[in-house]
Amino acid sequence: MQLITSILEMQQLADKVRNSGNKIGVVPTMGYLHEGHISLIRIAKQNSDFVVTTIFVNPTQFAPNEDFEKYPRDLNRDLAICRAEDVDVVFAPDTSAMYNSDFLTFVNVEKITSILEGKFRPTHFRGVTTVVAKLFNITKPHIAIFGQKDAQQAIVIKKMVKDLNFDINILIGPTIRETDGLAMSSRNVYLNNDERRKATVLYQSLKFAESEIIKGQTNIDTIKSVMEKMILEKQIFTIDYISFNDAETLEEIKIADLNKSILISLAVRTGKVRLIDNIVVKR
Repeated sequence: MQLITSILEMQQLADKVRNSGNKIGVVPTMGYLHEGHISLIRIAKQNSDFVVTTIFVNPTQFAPNEDFEKYPRDLNRDLAICRAEDVDVVFAPDTSAMYNSDFLTFVNVEKITSILEGKFRPTHFRGVTTVVAKLFNITKPHIAIFGQKDAQQAIVIKKMVKDLNFDINILIGPTIRETDGLAMSSRNVYLNNDERRKATVLYQSLKFAESEIIKGQTNIDTIKSVMEKMILEKQIFTIDYISFNDAETLEEIKIADLNKSILISLAVRTGKVRLIDNIVVKR
């Protein structure tokens, strides 16, 4: 396995791999890898000949009051995980290489980035789409793998790829959960024991909503109010949102019916920790 930090070196290697007829799969991450990331690496391995994992804590997707400085980092641990998973290259550039002092260009997907996560983190997706576009130009993949855990991000990136004619196939890997249902996230490390134990209510509330819709409940407000009660009775969470949206277009759904797949998503805060989760009810 190779560790590359130079953009030019990564581009040259990607050209060489492509010219030899091999298919490149990229897994973009911010590091502090867990089983969720590992599952995406395995999807990349199944669908390509040459796997690149990128590790870059991207400053442009954090707002000034967010956890950029605190975000967990452990490159040596990440490299050991990638080595064990037979990754071909880890691309881990410095911030100064990705954003030099006269950097002026951003990629912005309109409309679908101003709802859900975008409503609470207004500059977040602009940072995500910009860094992903850059990583695509640097690693030159045929396929890229993202996680369903960040459902809105996956939809936004698919839209960017379609609108800007990137010749890249986007694959979405399922959310990987702890045995008690909590979605795996690098930020779970911030939770204390009490918060960690109570955080299982997020998935429980999503599963409740799913079962109600499958049973034929169409009134979303009724489902939402039970979900809110389940979460708030733990007495440590404030809710940013609970939302029901078309799983492909992110259009808000007012009445649940299974003519379309429904993305049920939520975001909550406890102390300084913000947790997100989602589930898709298939049509």
